Amino acid sequence: MGTREHEIYDIVGIGFGPSNLSLAIALEEHEANTSERPVRAAFFERQPRFGWHRNMLLPQATMQISFLKDLATFRNPLSRFSFVSYLHESNRLAQFVNNQDFFPTRQEFHQYLEWAEAGVRDRVTYNSEVTEVRLVEAADGVEQHLVIVVKDTVSGAAREVKARNITVSTGLVPRMPDGMERDERVWHSSEFLAKYGQMNPEDLKNVAVVGAGQSAAEITKYLHDMLPQAQVSAILPSYGYSVADDTPFANQVFDADAVDHYYFGTEKTRDAFWRYHKNTNYSVVDDDVIRELFRRSYEEEVAGEQRLHFLNLTRVKEVKRSGSDTRVVLHSLLDGESEQEMDVDALVFATGYSTLDATSLLGDLDKFCQRDEEGRHRVERDYRVVTSGELSCGIYLQGGTEHTHGLTSSLLSNIAVRSGEIVDSIVERRGAGEKV
Repeated sequence: MGTREHEIYDIVGIGFGPSNLSLAIALEEHEANTSERPVRAAFFERQPRFGWHRNMLLPQATMQISFLKDLATFRNPLSRFSFVSYLHESNRLAQFVNNQDFFPTRQEFHQYLEWAEAGVRDRVTYNSEVTEVRLVEAADGVEQHLVIVVKDTVSGAAREVKARNITVSTGLVPRMPDGMERDERVWHSSEFLAKYGQMNPEDLKNVAVVGAGQSAAEITKYLHDMLPQAQVSAILPSYGYSVADDTPFANQVFDADAVDHYYFGTEKTRDAFWRYHKNTNYSVVDDDVIRELFRRSYEEEVAGEQRLHFLNLTRVKEVKRSGSDTRVVLHSLLDGESEQEMDVDALVFATGYSTLDATSLLGDLDKFCQRDEEGRHRVERDYRVVTSGELSCGIYLQGGTEHTHGLTSSLLSNIAVRSGEIVDSIVERRGAGEKV
């Protein structure tokens, strides 16, 4: 994508995963985006191409949301970027309907995302890492704006892009337990397929997976499938897996209306959301996966050939490395004292992600951003960071807003509606004559 040196964009997107992809689509489809006064946008992504959790595209793994919660449908049911449009163009619409399943495989949904990205590829530049954002104060003939410094990850060359607003969507950061380091034998789930592909399966005789969520269960199942001679251990801090609540009433917490209820609710309201509905997404597993793993374990017990092991109420205390040997020290939560050690050929931590923190990226710009009592960014309903009066440019967050907007902030469920709200905000502020 070409960007013009002197142009001031209405918005520059930092990162180009599903959230900013959805935003690019919403920008294209917004009724105010006319040829007379287009909403000018550019996006920058440090990866060489589009990708979304590529290392967890396990065979037969399905999405945990309906196909209708795609990049556009909840905002615009007539969008040409909907999942249904993708199926139609791929000549699979009838087959998908005949399959009678609301939940496509992750591989198919990823293909849909790639298909949608191809339709807005002229707005994004890959191999481009944003290293700095700084403010340029208003002067004679020049409005206040932001300068975004973009480094080419291939050549190392840097350039500057100007914008009235930015939207930060740099994704989540893989989380490892304290004291644990990744290497060629110790992996995080975010790198699973790539790391697994570098191994000789015959060398994997003992493998272990740490975690009690969906990714942990799916990786355990995958390793059990792919390594028929291996011992596969699931290390669980809980007493087995907990089922995800995907019943209709519980799923209402992911509706667009629920964002309003959370945002404008009292502290008691917000606490109730987390206390009663955290099991819709966090550290829980789909019922069919739980039942399948239990069935396999039971059948092995009946046959007297146990190779699938569940170490409940157990945490990894230490990982000892000596050459290619990896020894895991396990701490029992049952009595709080006993320990055991086990040798593994690969150890996978499916221990989740840390939420987005834009502080380091914003640099000196962060001094204009207001924070709450716990030091978190205050965020307006339209996902714009609350800033002091000296800053008229907008900083929008696509992620990292669980404390203000609730459970959907890091999920796909609401990105179509959220993207539309961000575009509405940009257009309305511009239309009102605000210098944004």
